[in-house]
Amino acid sequence: MRRLRKTEANLNNEPIEGWNVIRKVAPYLWPAGETGVKVRVVLALAMLLVAKLISVATPLFYKHAVDALSAEADPALWLGMGAVGLTVAYGMARLMNVGLSQLRDAVFAPVGQRALRRLAYETFVHIHSLSMRYHITRKTGGLSRIIERGVKGVDFLLRFLVFNMGPLVLELLLVAGILFYMFDVWYLAVVVLTIALYVWFTFAVTEWRVKIRKKMNDRDTEANQKAIDSLLNFETVKYFAAERWEAERYDRAMEGYEQAALKTSYSLSFLNFGQSFLITSGLVAVMVMAAVGVQNGNLSVGDFVMVNAYMIQITMPLNFLGSVYREIRQAMIDMSEMFTLLGQPAEITDKPGAKPLAVSGGTIALKDVSFGYEAERPILRGVDIEVPAGKTIAIVGSSGSGKSTIGRLLFRFYDVNGGALTIDGQDVRDVTQESLHQQIGVVPQDTVLFNDTIYYNIAYGRPDASEAEIIAAAKAAKIHDFVMSLPKGYDTAVGERGLKLSGGEKQRVGIARTLLKNPPILLLDEATSALDTDTEREIQAELKAMGQGRTVITIAHRLSTIADADEIIVLENGKIVERGRHESLLTKNGRYAQLWHRQAADEEEAA
Repeated sequence: MRRLRKTEANLNNEPIEGWNVIRKVAPYLWPAGETGVKVRVVLALAMLLVAKLISVATPLFYKHAVDALSAEADPALWLGMGAVGLTVAYGMARLMNVGLSQLRDAVFAPVGQRALRRLAYETFVHIHSLSMRYHITRKTGGLSRIIERGVKGVDFLLRFLVFNMGPLVLELLLVAGILFYMFDVWYLAVVVLTIALYVWFTFAVTEWRVKIRKKMNDRDTEANQKAIDSLLNFETVKYFAAERWEAERYDRAMEGYEQAALKTSYSLSFLNFGQSFLITSGLVAVMVMAAVGVQNGNLSVGDFVMVNAYMIQITMPLNFLGSVYREIRQAMIDMSEMFTLLGQPAEITDKPGAKPLAVSGGTIALKDVSFGYEAERPILRGVDIEVPAGKTIAIVGSSGSGKSTIGRLLFRFYDVNGGALTIDGQDVRDVTQESLHQQIGVVPQDTVLFNDTIYYNIAYGRPDASEAEIIAAAKAAKIHDFVMSLPKGYDTAVGERGLKLSGGEKQRVGIARTLLKNPPILLLDEATSALDTDTEREIQAELKAMGQGRTVITIAHRLSTIADADEIIVLENGKIVERGRHESLLTKNGRYAQLWHRQAADEEEAA
């Protein structure tokens, strides 16, 4: 097998193709059809070239100024300028070099920022396009860290690869040419050998260090994930008095990070010393050669100074090359992880030419539906359900029977393995996901709110709604009076995941949000099972009013909440075992009756 000389440091521990990453970034710098961006790139590169030419010429002014001040110098001065004129020219050259570099950065800055914004946007959109299956198996903290590091990696690559690595190579070539032309081949040989040894040493040690850095990144991601997970479950931690356990768990992850970070630090010290040794050796060798030339009368003092200036001029960016290369390799790792994420295929996609869902009445039909999250573990087995337009059906059953799975299939978080799910005769796989989601309103068991105001969370149902419409939805959900009793009213922040509100208040905000959306189809996924009995009764009336004129699927745990449904479906092990209205199911004395009597007994015992 061909040996791959690449760093094994990406998410899958596969070799990183550096040029592949660069090719993926290039279109963001040279976007098709955007002339203004391309003009900025060309101008920036032109300024870069001029700045480097001036930079390489600067030591020549320095040399001739020194020769002009030398007692043994020829009175005929370079370009007809005196010592003062050459000194001023030297200063102007340095100033122009800095000025052009800063102007170049200013010209290129909009290009870089636009590329970062576009890449971050595309990554964010892609993450939302990934399936529910991906998100429930992915760690949110680790995901956010990958995106953050990936975007920072692109920013670094744009700034340093384009404007530091490329110009450095150009400058080294120009300086090498001047040394060869003005002195002899031995000067060039020493410079080339020094640069070659320096680059080899830097790249070899950095490749080794990058693997250590990968381990450090992994420990950092792990520790960050544990911290986020613990904070998101703050109440659970308190319930079980597990603060010390969580702290120790986090500290164990940080211990692994500490060990990897120390190895990174030690290896950096070795790298820095080795680089300094090679650079200093090359500098001393060239200066000794120049000093011998001055003593022998072959070179002037100005030549000695110029050689020194050129060596310093190329060794300073070479020192910089070490850190830049390390950061570029790290940026490659981070970007590779992000592009791996971008390359993750979406499980649920719109078919080519998919049309928007057209809802005329809202009839929902499951036709011989089979589904399993895993092939060897079927959840639904040949389910047939029809919900007529404007009617309400309830789906009940024990835990794991497949109730909530039907809701996920309706929203097309997953596709059925067999059979079909249609709305007004249209297979949900044949319509656009966006139009499907727009036509269905969901009130889940636990309404999760954004860490923003009550107004924002209600308006999320329809962002273009007017304030009057938002207040009307809040009134219909019986939340308006409570909101107005708060000091900040609708501007009250609800906290992370809505934790500043009670369960009933969060559910009412969720109901108001769905009412504002005004969908023709409603999915109530155990919408009151997490509430106390009194709050449940209050919200149940609001949910009933909300369902008027809509097609409603209620997934219920508490059977008392669905007694007036037009039809009740009883699921067991993914199959329909009973169906009918509440009264008829009780008279059958079957599975539904068992569930009903058991819940009644439990409630009586609890009372």
